[in-house]
Amino acid sequence: MSFISVGIDHENAPLDLLERATVVEENWGKVLRELLINSNINEAVFVSTCLRTEVYASIELFHGAVDEIVATLSHVTGVATSEFQPYLTIHFDRGVPAHLFAVAAGLKSVVPGEHEVLGQLRRALERADEEHAVGPELADLFRRSLSTGRRVRNETMIARGTTSFAHAAVTLAMEELGDLASGATGATAVVVGAGQLASGIVKSLRDHPQKLGAISVVNRTHDAAVGLVNECADERITTVAWSELARTVRTAHLVVTAIESTNAVISAADFSSDARVVIVDLGMPRVVNHDVDALSGVRRLDISDLRNVVDKTLAERHAVWDEAQAVVTDEVNKFTHDLRSRGAATIVSELREYLEELRVRELERRQGDLSDLTPDQLARVESLTKSLVAKIAHQPTVALKEATGSDRGQRLTESTRHLFDL
Repeated sequence: MSFISVGIDHENAPLDLLERATVVEENWGKVLRELLINSNINEAVFVSTCLRTEVYASIELFHGAVDEIVATLSHVTGVATSEFQPYLTIHFDRGVPAHLFAVAAGLKSVVPGEHEVLGQLRRALERADEEHAVGPELADLFRRSLSTGRRVRNETMIARGTTSFAHAAVTLAMEELGDLASGATGATAVVVGAGQLASGIVKSLRDHPQKLGAISVVNRTHDAAVGLVNECADERITTVAWSELARTVRTAHLVVTAIESTNAVISAADFSSDARVVIVDLGMPRVVNHDVDALSGVRRLDISDLRNVVDKTLAERHAVWDEAQAVVTDEVNKFTHDLRSRGAATIVSELREYLEELRVRELERRQGDLSDLTPDQLARVESLTKSLVAKIAHQPTVALKEATGSDRGQRLTESTRHLFDL
């Protein structure tokens, strides 16, 4: 069994392509079912966020699996395979845990060390398990990635400072807001959404030194918005009905969107012609219509703008980055060794079972030739043949076990399977 990961991410693909290739979480199950129809894909986990759309799978044939994954992504997103091809990121075998563990550690995020990615990976594994799309080894790969992500954050300073989309988005928004409304004292903000990201945004706005006068939470599911407001326990934070979204944003100084939607929910028509407002659109696909850019007083920002916030702090954090990468490498080595150890134990067991089956079958075939032997003599023949099988299996067993966890061990395992048709 081999691992593969295929997809696109913010490091290699343009934001427009990432936006069009994003699959909302409620449709992940459909993607998994389509993936498993393919002949070269045995198991799969699907991840789709504002930063990446990726498939992790255990496969039969490499090239066949890549073609099947890309074709499936094209079908479910409506993006042509030719658009995916120039930007694909593909990893195989050891490269898969190396990539996934780095993702979990926050080393592949716009905001290094951000913690939201752990929740995204956990939900991807849970959905794959619900769809019966993942087996023990692929599930273990994801569980080990989550463990690696937690270890990196516990043992290094990668999570210092601006470490989440929510924090980065609020930092950027408040910098842009500036003195738009008397130094932001009394300024009003609207947060569209009530999920994990929106929750982080509301709490970051609540705790920001540059205090806002009022923060409105608008969400399709009103109960979720009420729960978030109650959790924040701040009289400045209130809920607004979804039907009142347009009226609410019309008088806001700051609007932050953090929802999944296939259609824009805010457009230029929701603002007056002389509106002065900062909009941070974290939806993916983006949920603020581009026509707001025609309004002279509107400043619209999105995920690509967050990189500017992060770039200011990255230069001085190379040592921290190296420490985090060292933890990732250590965990990849452990996972690879454990995986190969399990593989060596399995192939040794299969080889011994195969040789024992040959021994028993041959004795049964020659039973007529042994019919005149006494029970004691038959027992000696049984003992002798068992001893011969053990001696034949000894050297392959030693070689496989000694090479466990190495590339040589992988080659020996593959050769043993091929030679004995295991």
